[in-house]
Amino acid sequence: MSKRLALALALCATNQAAAQTGPAIPLVVVSIDGFHTSVLVDAERLGVKLPELRRLWVEGAHASAVTGVLPTVTYPSHTTLVTGVSPARHGIVYNKPFDPMTRNRDGWYWYAEDIRVPTLWDAARGAGLVTANVDWPVTVGARIDHNIVQYWRTDVPDAPDDAKLQKALSTPGLLAEAEKAIGPYPSGYTYTVDADIRRAGFSVWMLETKKPRLLFAYLSGLDEEQHETGPASPGALAVLEKLDAQVGRLRAAAEKLGGGRAFFAVVSDHGHSRTTRELRLNEALRAEGLLLLDGRGRVTAWRAIAFGGGAAAIMLKDPNDEEARRKVVAVVDRLGKLPESPIQRVLSAEEARAAGGFPGAAMVIALKPDVRMGGRFEDPVLAPALPRGDHGFLPENAAMDASFLVVGPGIPANRDLGRIDMRDVAPTLAALLGVPLAGAEGRNRLPATGR
Repeated sequence: MSKRLALALALCATNQAAAQTGPAIPLVVVSIDGFHTSVLVDAERLGVKLPELRRLWVEGAHASAVTGVLPTVTYPSHTTLVTGVSPARHGIVYNKPFDPMTRNRDGWYWYAEDIRVPTLWDAARGAGLVTANVDWPVTVGARIDHNIVQYWRTDVPDAPDDAKLQKALSTPGLLAEAEKAIGPYPSGYTYTVDADIRRAGFSVWMLETKKPRLLFAYLSGLDEEQHETGPASPGALAVLEKLDAQVGRLRAAAEKLGGGRAFFAVVSDHGHSRTTRELRLNEALRAEGLLLLDGRGRVTAWRAIAFGGGAAAIMLKDPNDEEARRKVVAVVDRLGKLPESPIQRVLSAEEARAAGGFPGAAMVIALKPDVRMGGRFEDPVLAPALPRGDHGFLPENAAMDASFLVVGPGIPANRDLGRIDMRDVAPTLAALLGVPLAGAEGRNRLPATGR
């Protein structure tokens, strides 16, 4: 008998015995937005203390790196993490829908009805498992039993009307019940580490009171800090230390629910790159007459426009407008010939489709990782900028790598899965739950484990 077969049989026997003698094993999936595994690997050199994340690394399986999706931004990535397919297929192609005339008033892809394929929460609920969520992206209207949605309409912390919206859009009565027990929930665009700590408290409360088999939890303070101060900055490391404590808190709650046993995963959506330059690509297109502005700088008409950030889709209003296409190509050629060109490479429409991103784009302009996309309509088109962190660049850039760590019954200790594809995460988690995930493009990276 091979060692692998023997291990699989032993794990099967262990899981069957556990199912008969103890409570069901929950799966908790925690996203730390912007978390790059290199920070954990280099923790000693960086002087950052991450005991809980390190414990996950040693006690369970981990990817050395996770290759992300095109584009490497939050909403497409988080949807891939729960579907196992690329953005062009699941339908969440950027953080915000394409809206050149801003008719949607800066709305995001908040609504689960825009996801075109089955999700992990669909698969779990279809198998009769209780599901829960605290702030995972694209969950408004999701078929989740206990759902605290991610939604805002202001950037004012703890905005009263946003609090009412969140209550209305989440599972009826859920937030009122939770707040009565543990205090106010963060509302509005409130993504500080302190808000993460408060949200983690709601996840713990959910595990204690609703006892889900599958819970999603989202933490974003690290991403926000890195946007301001850059990756692995002192501020970012301080935030990550605080989030590490929340990982321990959530794991302890999950294991208490499972009678000492739980599947516990930490994932991320992308890393960060330090940027020191800004490209105002739409200003270059405006100078060519490809879009028009009103007196307040809002687009009133367009033939070609850039949509996105570190990798930006060029959208043509009329795909057959060859004059507009030629003008775009001329702009890109000029930028490419600059002594310090901001462009890493240009993807054709066919290449973008093959990469699973930006359906309908005429081409994709991928910036170098030190250049962020600027939205202002003013000269110069390419300018020095204050150092900040950013993402959205091509997933082939190592700085954009995401993370995956998982621990639980039957998962071998200190198992290095190597580099995996982000589309592998959802089928791996589905296998731990023992549920099928129809249509996933990735594969289970822990085939010897299960319920």
